[in-house]
Formats: sequence, structure tokens, C-alpha cells
Amino acid sequence: MEVEFQHSCCKHDEDLLIRYAGVSSYTIDPVGNGRGTDLGALILDEILPHEDGCSHEIACWDGTLTIVCRDLQATWTETACSRES
Repeated sequence: MEVEFQHSCCKHDEDLLIRYAGVSSYTIDPVGNGRGTDLGALILDEILPHEDGCSHEIACWDGTLTIVCRDLQATWTETACSRES
């Protein structure tokens, strides 16, 4: 499973891709109806130990995503941001 976070030029000039290995469960809990997997801006995330490896909870303005997996790998990729915006 992969989750991608797009940059915000006012804060970051890189996108973040997280690859999860050995996913045993995941939950998407949107606040509003009809948003699908778009949970809005990221507020915070936390990785905790779990009997299956780890639990990664990602809290956003419009909901949460929780993934339980054996392991995860995060990769930052450069993007083009205008420093004037």
C-alpha cells in the first residue's frame, strides 16, 4: 500500500511517499461525506508499536487514516515551488 502527500509550497518543497509492507488492516474515517480518500491537510501523524509491526495514525482536517503494517518506508521527492508564492 502507498500513501502520497503533496507539498504545500508555503511549508515544503517536497512531496512525501510512504510505502507500507505487510499491511494487516487500514481504516479511513472521513469527517464529511463524499470526500472519498481526500482527507485534507495533514495535522499530525504518529507511529506506534503494534503486535503486527506498527500502527501509523495520520490525522487530517477532514478525517483520519490508520494503517497497521509490518514495516514502512518514507521517501521525499523534490517538486517545483515558486518562492514568490
